Amino acid sequence: EVPVDPRGAALGGTAVTTAPDASALFWNPALAARGTRTQATAAHLSYFADVAMNYAAVTQNVGGFTVGAHVQTLDSGEMNVTTEFSGPAGTGQTFSYLGVGGGVTVSQALTDLFAYGVTAKLAREASADIAMTVPLLDLGVHYRVGTTGANIGVAIRNFGLNGEASGEIERPTVDGGIVIEDDFEALVPPPTFLLGVSYDVVRAGAHGLTVAGQLTNPNDNAEQLNVGAEYVWNDLLSLRAGYRFGVEEATTPTLGFGVVVPGLGNQTIRADYGFDRFDRLGTTHRVGVSVQL
Repeated sequence: EVPVDPRGAALGGTAVTTAPDASALFWNPALAARGTRTQATAAHLSYFADVAMNYAAVTQNVGGFTVGAHVQTLDSGEMNVTTEFSGPAGTGQTFSYLGVGGGVTVSQALTDLFAYGVTAKLAREASADIAMTVPLLDLGVHYRVGTTGANIGVAIRNFGLNGEASGEIERPTVDGGIVIEDDFEALVPPPTFLLGVSYDVVRAGAHGLTVAGQLTNPNDNAEQLNVGAEYVWNDLLSLRAGYRFGVEEATTPTLGFGVVVPGLGNQTIRADYGFDRFDRLGTTHRVGVSVQL
């Protein structure tokens, strides 16, 4: 559910109609069909409490289709094991959490106006000696409203079957004994519904301005209204800002920028940065690179 790329995060999460690179595999797989060249994206998020997220994706046109693949990781790093009896200092043992997701995408532009996409993926979470793996689907469509500069996007992410953890873990008891926990409840994946619109306010000469709005409805949290804007100068510099209504901790705008740097031949390379702040948790920083070959 956490935005993986600096551009989408800087726009307040309003990328379901506007993701122009391989980050489309996260936001809306239908957008992958809009690219006419090979796209590759890599991004890193410095999250709270030294947690790190990494994302990499690539798309390629094959015949009348666009195919893609992505991988995403969330790594907590080493944490101290604490129990009711060890106190804050812990037991001297450590553990870590690692989440890994990846999948393949097929998308197609049926016309200049309408495109669809499907991603089949696996998500695996592991902590200590407990792990869970579930299959998931992402579905998306994208529609250009003629030549008006308006776009509509709809996506459903992380739709799949319930998952149940396996493994076992020891739990100390008050009387000094040990209980082996190996029976776990089934968990529902967190599907999220996205409905977004965007509009090119300005497309004249060296200047471009796009505004976007998006309804984000996760099944395990409150509904959000996201807004964002991106100004592009001469296809070289992008300035971005966004805001999320309905997220209690997010009371300041999201911000970011992108810079296109020279590549070899017809390559286009863009470096991006995204800034986000939560009132009590603090700030997050995202960096990423996107390449068109």
